[in-house]
Amino acid sequence: MPILEGKGVTKYFGGLAAVSNVDFRVEQGEAFGLIGPNGAGKTTLFNLISAALSTRSGTITFKGKNITGLKPYKICRMGIARTFQTVKIFPDLPVMSNVVLGLYFGASGKMSSGEKTRRASEYLDFVGLSKVMTVPARDLTLANQKRLEVARALATGPELLLLDEIMAGLNATEVAQAMELVNRIREKGITIIMIEHVMKAIMSVCQRIMVLHHGEKIAEGTPREIAGSEKVIKVYLGDKAHAGG
Repeated sequence: MPILEGKGVTKYFGGLAAVSNVDFRVEQGEAFGLIGPNGAGKTTLFNLISAALSTRSGTITFKGKNITGLKPYKICRMGIARTFQTVKIFPDLPVMSNVVLGLYFGASGKMSSGEKTRRASEYLDFVGLSKVMTVPARDLTLANQKRLEVARALATGPELLLLDEIMAGLNATEVAQAMELVNRIREKGITIIMIEHVMKAIMSVCQRIMVLHHGEKIAEGTPREIAGSEKVIKVYLGDKAHAGG
């Protein structure tokens, strides 16, 4: 049984289909990539999975249970967490407090304040932010703000983590560090779906990749299959790809 499955998932904005009749299946423990040009519907699909948006039609199941139409907090407590394309931290709170909030919101159950602090420290150490835990979140670099979002998401206790462009805007060294972090998250047994435009990263980290274009799924397969797909190449590079330009 897959950990997450979508059948006929559809969302319209006015008369425009942002996601159109998309089927997908994510297996337990894998890293599943989601790519496509800007406006392809990738973040909209994340919003549907996490219930930030409601579907027009279709169903989404998590561990065999239909989660379509549930409230976002219920989906989080079931074991699905996410980061955001544009970083959404609490800028005036210290780094530590941002992560503690994840513990309050997630599925970890009742803990003492001391236990929450200990657990938050562990997550910050895991993502490499233990030395800045007292710093206001707004003072972090972009790369570290993205790591903070990951730590806060992990603090909710997810089995499935949705990562929305955590490598966007990073330099080559930071991208390599982010790739290493994603691999370590998978090693903890957490399933990952990641949206990413850094092709080197998504091709290296993911076992399977789905491609969206104008809200529709146009391809799915291994990184090798996706890299060799003429349809995918045309979507990304246009007709110049076939003209040698």
